[in-house]
Amino acid sequence: MTEIGTERPTASTSAGDVQGSVSHGVEHYLGIPYASAPTGALRFALPAPVTPWEGVRSATELGPTAPQNPYAGAMARILPTAIIPGDDYLNLNIAAPAERGEGLLPVMVWFHGGSLQHGSNALSGYQGGAFARDGVVYVAPNYRLGAEGFSVLEDAPLNLGLADQLAALRWVQAEIAAFGGDPTRVTVFGQSAGGNTVAALLAHPQASDLFSRAIIQSGPLTAQPAKKSGRITAKIAKDLKVSATRDDFARTTPEELLAAQARVTAGSTPITGGAGYALTLDPALVPANPFDALTSGAGTGIPLLIGTTTDEARLWLVPSGLVMKLKGIHLALARRKVGISAAAVMLFKRNRPHSITGEILGALATDKLLRVPVNQLADARLSGPAPTFVYEFAWQSPVEYLRAAHAVELGFVFDDLSSPDSLGLAGSTAPQALATEMHKAWVDFAVSGSPGWQPWTAHRPVKMFDGAGNPVVLAPRDDERAALTP
Repeated sequence: MTEIGTERPTASTSAGDVQGSVSHGVEHYLGIPYASAPTGALRFALPAPVTPWEGVRSATELGPTAPQNPYAGAMARILPTAIIPGDDYLNLNIAAPAERGEGLLPVMVWFHGGSLQHGSNALSGYQGGAFARDGVVYVAPNYRLGAEGFSVLEDAPLNLGLADQLAALRWVQAEIAAFGGDPTRVTVFGQSAGGNTVAALLAHPQASDLFSRAIIQSGPLTAQPAKKSGRITAKIAKDLKVSATRDDFARTTPEELLAAQARVTAGSTPITGGAGYALTLDPALVPANPFDALTSGAGTGIPLLIGTTTDEARLWLVPSGLVMKLKGIHLALARRKVGISAAAVMLFKRNRPHSITGEILGALATDKLLRVPVNQLADARLSGPAPTFVYEFAWQSPVEYLRAAHAVELGFVFDDLSSPDSLGLAGSTAPQALATEMHKAWVDFAVSGSPGWQPWTAHRPVKMFDGAGNPVVLAPRDDERAALTP
């Protein structure tokens, strides 16, 4: 049991006791290992149980983060990186109310984004105090990233970062009651790459044993065959002059892999393409493309909150200046590559008479990659037993002309607009009223299964978080959705 009312609360786990700290009515436990350090014989292996410790383990400082490179170029100006060295980076942070009644509280488990190669639970915006303030036990695990977590190697398991997330969820099932959390009321939520992994978790056969609700924020619903997802592994192997095998990668230091990763991914973005990491189709963890599995009935018993931002692609196109460089030939090549009709392009242009070519391409990419699949999944779940709630984040950030770009919503969801993470994306004038309402919707969904607006129907209701009334709109921009729907 957790000791309440002390400045140094303790909690007991099956591996040993941990001691946290209290701040503003919130207990924080930082850097608790949920699996053994993935080093030595455990490198490029499935996560192994934690070795128990004696005495009380201090959990008052952030733990190590997964090996990663900082963001490069324009992205570095607006997306922070927290790098804390150390081997025990398969750890999690917990924020829980210091004062709580007799019953156990709902739990929210956050999986950060970052293209499967960036991000950590050490970022200031992900500390989760607002969730604890509002009666939720918040958990934020790290997981293996980049070459350590998503390489395609001979004789090594695939999707190790996803396996880490499953291990973290199993830890939550076994241990969270000691921190006041209810293991039968767990909501998983993730953004971008974290939303991608939540989609895969929702499609996993054990989903209903590990969590009861799911939130996907701007997450691709995809996985790739090993031949395609393994291209970045092959490029790194070629760069380092080694083979794409577990033995050769294990003989390579994490720092050498990161240096090679930086070289082979230079200039790549989710919009313009290039080398990048992806979930891999895998009989053990991702037996089917998550979109195909979910639209065929997987996860239909689990309530789902899912949505996008209005201007997802601007994160990659605008701060870098790329939006000004894209011409008609680039738009023509891109539309043919992903199967967008010329008529759809003309429709998007007519609806945006003052937009330049790069902005048209960005709007098409946003809908084709994210908004249309969200609508298709919501439609497919109509016949299932659990509700689906759809949102769109539409408030326009003034920072670097981002508008409602990918990740701008994060500070609002976490109700922490003053964190450096949020300031970099939303600026200092972001409306607190919007953060209050959006954060409340996430908490309400975790508590009751409803974020406060009507579930998806044939009328296509979408909650628009625009900061100007936040209305529910029926079938927004439905002509464009229909034009891009296969």
